[in-house]
Amino acid sequence: MNWKTRYLNPDPLTWRGYVDVPTDSCFYQHMELLNLLSDPIPSIPADQTAFALVGFKCDEGIQRDLGRTGASEGPVAIRQRLTNLPIQNPHIRLFDAGNITCTDHDLEMSQLALAEVVAMLLQHHIHPIVLGGGHETAWGHYQGIARYLSSEKRLGIINCDAHFDLHPVHPTHRPSATTAFYQIAKAHEQENRHFDYNCIGIQHAGNFRQAFEWAKRHHTKMILADEFHQGQKEKCIDFVDRILDENEAVYFSLSLDVFSPAFAPGVSSIQPLGLNPWHLIPVIRQAASSGKVISYELVEHVPRYDIDHRTAKLAATLIYEIIHHHLEITHTA
Repeated sequence: MNWKTRYLNPDPLTWRGYVDVPTDSCFYQHMELLNLLSDPIPSIPADQTAFALVGFKCDEGIQRDLGRTGASEGPVAIRQRLTNLPIQNPHIRLFDAGNITCTDHDLEMSQLALAEVVAMLLQHHIHPIVLGGGHETAWGHYQGIARYLSSEKRLGIINCDAHFDLHPVHPTHRPSATTAFYQIAKAHEQENRHFDYNCIGIQHAGNFRQAFEWAKRHHTKMILADEFHQGQKEKCIDFVDRILDENEAVYFSLSLDVFSPAFAPGVSSIQPLGLNPWHLIPVIRQAASSGKVISYELVEHVPRYDIDHRTAKLAATLIYEIIHHHLEITHTA
């Protein structure tokens, strides 16, 4: 398929920030625009770490689930809140690699376009940070990882989410935001690959009874939101350690609706008993500093429902955490 027809160049107007700050101290000063239609993708040497933001401007998956739409504007809103955050390490390479769009309801073709972009970046040793869009982002994102990563290598998946998103695809339920990890599970089956799917922040009130049955069928491992609220920190550390120890690469997905609306009101599906950011920041730091996470995504931000840009600011801060702690191991190894 021709991914170029669904591609939008990075917008330089996004990266405008404070004028009275030191040189090369903020994201906007450090961000390199990477137009995938015209610019050669740089190959990153082994002693350097690079990240590229890729937006997936899509509402189709949420719309198919009859959810509240608007996540297609999430990538722009998150970038805007990232602009003035500080850069702590000047050796970093940061790229804005533009957006994949879905304006014709053809979700599947947009997911394939996203897969092409993710695979290209990984082949040049650039870590994608994909900004959704709904969680249908995950199926396109995973397809790109699968093209890059040998099927012999064990891939662990960490999904920080209130929901499993393992709803089966059948004639009355088209592929959507809630089917993404079911589609990934089926792809693993076809490739005879071990499916190591791990959910953090799952809520009983956010999932049908049958969803727990589907999760059991696919050998899904989970940490419930209840366990965070009850202070079971050590259990979560051990949970993530097991994923990192048993896999050669990790794909890290985060749906912003895992958080309480006090911290993330601008999401597709509000979860009143969601987590607070400090429940997950140690998880992010633990995973990022392992050196095994090859690709990240943050999804489900709906700016029209945000209050004081809380959700976008939180998402931007989590990207800051990913980058800062991923670099930590790179420059101390």
